[in-house]
Amino acid sequence: MLKKILMTSLCLAATGFLMHDAQARSLEEIQASGKLLVGSTGDYKPMSYLNKKTGQYEGFDAEMASSLAKKLGVALVYVPTTWKTLQDDTLAGKFDVAICGITVTDARKKVMAMSDPYLTFGKTILVTKSKVQQFKSLDDVNQPSVRVMYNPGGTNEKFAKESTPKAQLIMHEHNAEIPGLVGEGKADVMITETMEASRYVKDNPKVAAPLVDKPFTENHFGVLMPKDHPDLLKAVNDWMAGIKSDGTMDKWEAEYIK
Repeated sequence: MLKKILMTSLCLAATGFLMHDAQARSLEEIQASGKLLVGSTGDYKPMSYLNKKTGQYEGFDAEMASSLAKKLGVALVYVPTTWKTLQDDTLAGKFDVAICGITVTDARKKVMAMSDPYLTFGKTILVTKSKVQQFKSLDDVNQPSVRVMYNPGGTNEKFAKESTPKAQLIMHEHNAEIPGLVGEGKADVMITETMEASRYVKDNPKVAAPLVDKPFTENHFGVLMPKDHPDLLKAVNDWMAGIKSDGTMDKWEAEYIK
């Protein structure tokens, strides 16, 4: 059994992933270790998505993670997490920062630190394409006959429960699988965000995003981390200001989102 555990750890390390259980680290400790541990759910196109064929993370936030590690002069090591466990994993210090399309919210800022915001987006719906004419407003979604699917633990779940309580709410554990299920007609609507909806419409001809240009909310993404080390938060914000001002973030937005 011990041999199996050791072999598993070695395999994870060799592929750039790490299961980590430690207290939150300061900027000095991160740089001394030579590694930046980045938490990602790996299920959010086009932000941070684990390509199962290549074993690599892809997307806007994958570029962010790589750029931040380079700025700090350390190697990037991913630590898998889930939306359901994101807060607990952050507070436990299982990674230094989380970068995977995380919405800045007051609830998160009360118990964790979040960077300055980047990218503006809003909540919207992804629907079965054959039913696209049925959904012209959020009121059309909030009906007893409509099956609304969402992933647990994040802002999609909160929005679904608060804004479409009359609908048939269906929780599905894996966010990346929901667009396909909607396309197959196993649910009518996915609660999602404008950037994710636009990407899945491109990838799957069986889904549509009829209200993507009229989002229900206005939100921003942020880098998430424990509150313990303001030096790390400052370093992240300084780095982010740099990639905003020099056009790097605009380049990624054009490549992955627009």
